[in-house]
Formats: sequence, C-alpha cells, structure tokens
Amino acid sequence: MGSYSRIRASAVASFTILILLMVFSVPMVAHHGTGTSYDQNQTMQVKGKVTEFAWKNPHSALFMDVTDGPFKGKNYAVELNSPGVMIRQGWTKKQFQVGDEVVINVHPSKTGAAVGECLSCTVVVNGKETKPR
Repeated sequence: MGSYSRIRASAVASFTILILLMVFSVPMVAHHGTGTSYDQNQTMQVKGKVTEFAWKNPHSALFMDVTDGPFKGKNYAVELNSPGVMIRQGWTKKQFQVGDEVVINVHPSKTGAAVGECLSCTVVVNGKETKPR
C-alpha cells in the first residue's frame, strides 16, 4: 500500500470515529439538561393543589395551582424522576391525586418561568411528609 493510500485510510478512519462520537454524544447532552434549565444553587418552596400528575417517561411531572408565594394563582410544573427511579425510591403512580395539598421544594427555572425540578426531594402531601428512600 502506498503512502497516499495509508493517509487516505487514516483520514477515513478518523472521520468515521469523529462522526460516531458526535452521533452518540448529542443525545446524552440533550437529555440531561437539568443543570442548564434549573438553578441548582437555589431551592424554592412551592405550595398548592395538585391539578395533574403525569407518571411517564422520561420524567414524571406534577402540576399544581399555587396558593402562596411569587407564583400564587399560576399553574406550576415540577419535573420529577422517571417512574422506574421513583419506584425504587418508594413512590407510586398514585403518589399525588388531583386536589391534594402539596408543599414541595424545587430548583426553580433559570428563566423565572412557573416550572421547577425536584429529582430527590421531600414533599408534604396533605400534611404528611413523603421522602424518597
């Protein structure tokens, strides 16, 4: 094999590896964005009544009408873990029912929107503290 052929084969191999790295790294970065979307250095308490609990992948979500604080009168969305992780933490798909009174500490949105993240937090539901294991 001549030197041109070796250089060409090396370039093709390098290009192929580069493309594979890009293809497999983009989905990982795209999915794990809680540090990008939510302020991990702040915790905010949200109080309200549950309007919906979505037990689904990739993340469950809790929606509540806020009864106190800066988002009073708004519907607030809380991103939670996936159902598989929540089950391992001792949660169930009946954890929250429409109308439940909830107090939850979240990492708020960096944009100031009525949304927060609670992947491993204590929640008070109807006066009873619920904490993942």
